[in-house]
Amino acid sequence: MSGCSTIMDEVAIGPERVTRYTNEFWTSRQRQASSIHEISYRACFKPQLPRFFISLLTRPGDVVYDPFNGRGTTAVEAALLGRNVIANDANPLSRVMTEARFSPPGLSEVEERLATVPDGSTRAEIDLSMFYHPDTEREIVALRHYLLEQKASCRDDSIDRWIAMVATNRLTGHSKGFFSVYTLPPNQAVSQESQKKINEKRMQTPEYRDTRRILLTKTKSLLRSLSAKDTDYLNNAGKSALLLTGDAQNTPAIPDETVNLTVTSPPFLDIVQYREDNWLRCWFNGLDAGAIGKRITMARTVERWCEVMGRVFAELFRITVSGGFVAFEVGEVRNRTIRLEEHVVPLGIAAGFACECVLINQQTFTKTSNIWGVGNMAAGTNTNRIVVFRKP
Repeated sequence: MSGCSTIMDEVAIGPERVTRYTNEFWTSRQRQASSIHEISYRACFKPQLPRFFISLLTRPGDVVYDPFNGRGTTAVEAALLGRNVIANDANPLSRVMTEARFSPPGLSEVEERLATVPDGSTRAEIDLSMFYHPDTEREIVALRHYLLEQKASCRDDSIDRWIAMVATNRLTGHSKGFFSVYTLPPNQAVSQESQKKINEKRMQTPEYRDTRRILLTKTKSLLRSLSAKDTDYLNNAGKSALLLTGDAQNTPAIPDETVNLTVTSPPFLDIVQYREDNWLRCWFNGLDAGAIGKRITMARTVERWCEVMGRVFAELFRITVSGGFVAFEVGEVRNRTIRLEEHVVPLGIAAGFACECVLINQQTFTKTSNIWGVGNMAAGTNTNRIVVFRKP
């Protein structure tokens, strides 16, 4: 916690009086997050957020859950802290990005495996010429074919899954560390037509990128801060981790009263377009982006959002142990006209939880919010507001 004093006050939310704490409870400067987290994904929170609650509210061996897993920040951080992991996300890309990091391979293992991938000779079945040099595209197609064939024949292992995860996150970006020509942030892929316009505006043509070199460079970066203890914790968590790809409103695979702590950030109304952002990643992994998009909650009204989240809270109440907690990260959306904690508190209470507090981590935003077109401390998804519930 920072040296500033915590400000405590009470706010009225409906008939409830809720304690609110405001301070800089965690910052990226206080503890450098593990390099294993450095996977690009839109609308993700920093590892320091789940670490704060996991360290405060659980003990080693406890079960930590995230019903909206995203890139797996909560799951990976829980594993690094010696906790057991359950994670769920309607988007199967979430599992692609999470599962591989429970079994990090050695750099030499990745290099040896990449050497076995046949050289590419064909282009993609869709037009990707606005993103990739023809030779780069052939390498991507060859790698995609190899990985999908390995998976279809049940021959894929932890090294293949690692390569798939890293490649998925190197498909597009704004530096030479990605496979593509300069494009929008690395956590999304614009449409083919939009990329053509970017190329015209920047007067750029895709140049060749050595995909194997990029994969090895990123692998080395992801592994750079992992200690032997970190690797052991990740491997141990991976052995028992339950990684689901379904609806957070209905998770029958999770037994009653087994989760000690949930730390999550739900989809916020219609701010983030997951289907449009992930179409290229889905193609690489042989997934149907359209079908996945229909499964992801993109409520356009607060009323509809509350209907869905109400059912999520009912499910969280079922799976949470007595005395367990839920840390539900919310935001100020639509030009600060909507504060979701004012809607979330009644939802949690209606499900049976007691609201312990609203915690506001007051910090300076990172460049990510500017990438989204959001001014610092102005609007948009706000990772600083967390409603904490306890199951009596």
